[in-house]
Amino acid sequence: MLGALRGAPLLLALLALTACDKPASNAWQGYIEGEFVLLASPYAGQLQKLYVRRGDAIEVGKPVFALEQESERAARAEAEERMKSAQARLENQQAPRRQPEVAALREQVNQAKAALQLSRANLAREDELFRKGFSPKARLDDARSASARDSARLKETEAQLKTALQPLGRENELEGAEAEIAAAKAALAQAAWRLEQKSVASPVTGQVQDTFFVEGEWVPAGRPVASLLPPANVKARFYVAETVVGSLAPGKAVEIRCDGCGAPIAARVSYISSQAEYTPPVLYTREQRGKLLFLVEARPSLADAARLRPGQPIDVTLK
Repeated sequence: MLGALRGAPLLLALLALTACDKPASNAWQGYIEGEFVLLASPYAGQLQKLYVRRGDAIEVGKPVFALEQESERAARAEAEERMKSAQARLENQQAPRRQPEVAALREQVNQAKAALQLSRANLAREDELFRKGFSPKARLDDARSASARDSARLKETEAQLKTALQPLGRENELEGAEAEIAAAKAALAQAAWRLEQKSVASPVTGQVQDTFFVEGEWVPAGRPVASLLPPANVKARFYVAETVVGSLAPGKAVEIRCDGCGAPIAARVSYISSQAEYTPPVLYTREQRGKLLFLVEARPSLADAARLRPGQPIDVTLK
């Protein structure tokens, strides 16, 4: 009897500890889930470089992996050369004649102007002599013809110079050359984009959850090479009874408890299922209606999300 009394305090302490470990009666069981970001390339290729390992922390913009890129580099180089060729053809169509040809035409214009000035002076002199009776009309007609001829010659040389200063290509040829450049630019952009797709950087800041290939392996097109888990994609999933779901709403504050997490983690309800799960096939009684369970999701803050792991069992209570 005395021994039993002496062991009573120890028994009470054990019962107290057991009661502390037992979750609250109003707690809902659930687990942590992660919405993983799967990184893949739309093109197949050999994995040339893997910059991360499972469990690494990574920042947005940091490289994750790179596939072999020889074919894409060659395609981009080809597109660049085609672009240069199209640009050169357009510039050739837009350029006037060579400078020596233009200079020769300018000299012909100057000669034509000088000849016209001389013929006009002769015409004026012959006209005056004819009016005074010192020169026959035939000489006046010859002077007029020479002036008209030199005037037409000047117009001809000026037109030739104007043509020489215009682009060599016709309007349709220029439009075709410009369209060819537009097509070359599009091909170059496409080749550059394909090359960029062979090197994948992290679109988020988070943790590398897993890698699925090692360097040297062949990666099919669209197959994920690594999965990332940003803190914003960590959420708690738990199930509540039909009698409780009506009291919950998006934004409702809850607390998450888990083994080894320390202090409770605050979270807010972000989603409530509109359909029940684990529902009996036929509902007749209030007891059967009480078996209805609704999925609820809650998201913790970014700072607290680092304390949680996908698949971790949790207990959730209203805050």
